[in-house]
Amino acid sequence: MIQHLRSFFSAHHVSGGDQQGSDPSEHQQEPAPYPYGWATALIGWVLQGGVLISAAVMLIGIILLPTRPGGLTSERLLVFPFTWSALVASLAQWHPQGVITLGLLLLIATPVLRVAVSIVTFVVKRDRTYVVITCLVLAILLFSIFGVGTWSSGQHAALTGGIQFSALAPVLIFLASIAAGLLGSLVGLGGGVLIVPLLILVFKLPVVFAIGASIISVIATSSGAAAAYVRDRLTNLRIGMFLEIATTIGAISGAFLAGVLASNLLNIIFGVILLLSAAPLVVEIGEDTPQGVKNDHLATWLHLSSTYPDQKLGKDVAYQVTRTPWGLAMMYVAGLISGLLGIGSGTFKVIALDSLMRLPIKVSTTTSNFMIGVTAAASAGIYFLRGDIPPLVAAPVALGILVGALVGARLLASISNKLLRLIFLLVLLVSAIEMILHGVGWGAF
Repeated sequence: MIQHLRSFFSAHHVSGGDQQGSDPSEHQQEPAPYPYGWATALIGWVLQGGVLISAAVMLIGIILLPTRPGGLTSERLLVFPFTWSALVASLAQWHPQGVITLGLLLLIATPVLRVAVSIVTFVVKRDRTYVVITCLVLAILLFSIFGVGTWSSGQHAALTGGIQFSALAPVLIFLASIAAGLLGSLVGLGGGVLIVPLLILVFKLPVVFAIGASIISVIATSSGAAAAYVRDRLTNLRIGMFLEIATTIGAISGAFLAGVLASNLLNIIFGVILLLSAAPLVVEIGEDTPQGVKNDHLATWLHLSSTYPDQKLGKDVAYQVTRTPWGLAMMYVAGLISGLLGIGSGTFKVIALDSLMRLPIKVSTTTSNFMIGVTAAASAGIYFLRGDIPPLVAAPVALGILVGALVGARLLASISNKLLRLIFLLVLLVSAIEMILHGVGWGAF
């Protein structure tokens, strides 16, 4: 079987750069046709399968809710399993919260499984460099979930007083999450940029619950949209896998810091970061595709240059990659912010890919989308074992995000690069201002 796959791969190019290191700019006039290969198809199947199975399990748990007395109250919101032993006991008795939690954990596991499958594709391709890189990313993920997460278990269990919750709240959260998933999948943000303000300002949930649910929304956006982006060759797999080393380490660091910082300070940090992130985009708002970009030495060694099909332009667009070390450093910061604030840090990822490494905006947003699920998964285990992911909040967020992300993935191909930049900029500015005002006590809601 492996020999058969190797033969197939020898005739099919794995997304994210030419294996022989050829310069795509040499073929800008007549880009080589790019058939779908086993790598992109297999990764797409894993992402889609994980999304469908996790959504089905969550829906079963939601259907079971009316069979238990108590309704959707604040007390029920706060009673859920957040340790492995409690989860097993809850599932043994078919408690709805336990079933929903299992669905959420399957969703968290989806990007982890995607990394494991990527190792297989690189092994079949005999690409030793990326086998090592991807194994390192997987090791960091497993360490964060089963090592670091266990050490911080139960840390936030006491932060549960004064919460108002009704049966209408999950429905409204689901509907709002559809819009968040749509926008997040288009601009590579993960949906957390809207979910965190929504849960804090409108539903008055504690910031740690909002961040925990947002971590789930990030994974849902990434898993829901990335399958289509990978198959459509918009995502650069090599860049994504390489930069995930820095983002996963940063996410673990940020999740630890989130446990010691005050909630108002988190709101202000969130807003200021988004506001600063918008500045470079104002300068580049009219740019369609980057011009005059040449590979740096690291990009050449890692074969990061590639092409992508632009339906709006009606042709394949070749691109190269520069300032790769700076992009890697920025990705650590992006991971730190993701673990700290639960937003996927797609803002920093897109800016690093677009403004620093000079990728086309569609490649930047889709590669960011590809990465944010893994970044979020690196800190999700910590948030779960601290009791910061309430199923009755996280499940409607995840399901709504999945619906919106799937719609957004269909729309992206037909949107111009300039319009995409403008949407990205507007979302950042509105969310940044709201969170800063709320952090200093002047929130509009």
